[in-house]
Amino acid sequence: MSDVLSGNALHRRSMLGVLAGAAASPLLGKEAQVTLPFDNGERPLVRLPQKRPLIALTTRPPQVETPFAVFNQGPITPNDAFFVRYHLSGLPDVIDPTSYRLTLGGAVERPLSLSLAQLKRDFPVHEIIAVNQCSGNSRGFTNPRVAGGQLGNGAMGNARWRGVPLRVLLDRAGVKAGAQQIAFNGLDTPPVDTVPDFVKALDIDHAREEDVLLAWAMNGEDMPYLNGYPLRLVVPGWYGTYWVKHLSEITVLDQPFDGYWMKTAYRIPDTPDGSVPAGTKPVSTRPISRLNVRSFLTSHAEGARLAAGRTTLLRGIAFSGGEGIAHVLVSTDNGVNWSEARLGEDLGRYSFREWQLAVTLSAGRHAIRVRASTPRRETQPLQPLWNPPGYMRNVVETVRVEAA
Repeated sequence: MSDVLSGNALHRRSMLGVLAGAAASPLLGKEAQVTLPFDNGERPLVRLPQKRPLIALTTRPPQVETPFAVFNQGPITPNDAFFVRYHLSGLPDVIDPTSYRLTLGGAVERPLSLSLAQLKRDFPVHEIIAVNQCSGNSRGFTNPRVAGGQLGNGAMGNARWRGVPLRVLLDRAGVKAGAQQIAFNGLDTPPVDTVPDFVKALDIDHAREEDVLLAWAMNGEDMPYLNGYPLRLVVPGWYGTYWVKHLSEITVLDQPFDGYWMKTAYRIPDTPDGSVPAGTKPVSTRPISRLNVRSFLTSHAEGARLAAGRTTLLRGIAFSGGEGIAHVLVSTDNGVNWSEARLGEDLGRYSFREWQLAVTLSAGRHAIRVRASTPRRETQPLQPLWNPPGYMRNVVETVRVEAA
């Protein structure tokens, strides 16, 4: 673990002091600035605890995204490069694993209060590789522009999560008949009483699926503080809003949860594709849920120069909301012709799937487009979909390069 840990506890002076310092003093110099490719896209790089320099949107609360080049370095996103997204600025100032407790109550026969040691020792361990993607990833590209954090493409990451399946704890507690949903709360708190606490909920049947985890490890190490130490909810295939950090309280409910972050926030148009005509309002909405299929070119950035007449290896990643990836098609002529890429190792249906394709480009400018599809033939739209919150962007991306 990082040197911000002292005696296996995270202390106010070591952790929150560093966060405050990062907010006041981002890294200096031209090399510590990036410009994302949309209006007002200038961003500083900041170094937060246990993290390499990341692209800052805000630091109170912490919202930082992964530099996109990281995704070309392998299918697993390193812990120190993994994006961070908080809603509330009241981060827990002390987390002592010896005194930490997870409670499970509500409509159960046997309420539980479990230590971190008990969770690791007394229950079966499950591990899964899964993408965690912010609902607003890529919002900065939305046109017409919408409110919310103007993120590039770096509010996502793929990691190996280890923990105990939630359903095992639910069975231990004994869920009462008639239970409908389960609510999840963490140790982060609102800055003032008028701000609603960040609580999310899942339907009982979804919560009982095998891959829904209470994870204490990420890529073989203790969960990083800013990614949810000591325990976070992992909901594979669903957007990161459900992946509650610093998880401390689970409540089984006999009616649907009506808290702000479910009833009002993180909702999309209740249409088949979650979109409405640009600039309009939906008639009705529903909570955001499953990731849609997506793919990227990672080996070459916008404006890259390639050698004309020579073989160039294009590489990238693709992922979906749990169906896996069946095909990745690549076009080097702006979608006129498409070739199928070769898929890399399958790390599981929730994971990034690498792809590659060797191409030989003639001299001139080329628009490279990438389109993934799932075994059930879900694919990416050729034109961007639009909704008022700027969620769920998955248009076929275009990267323009020049061969000379």
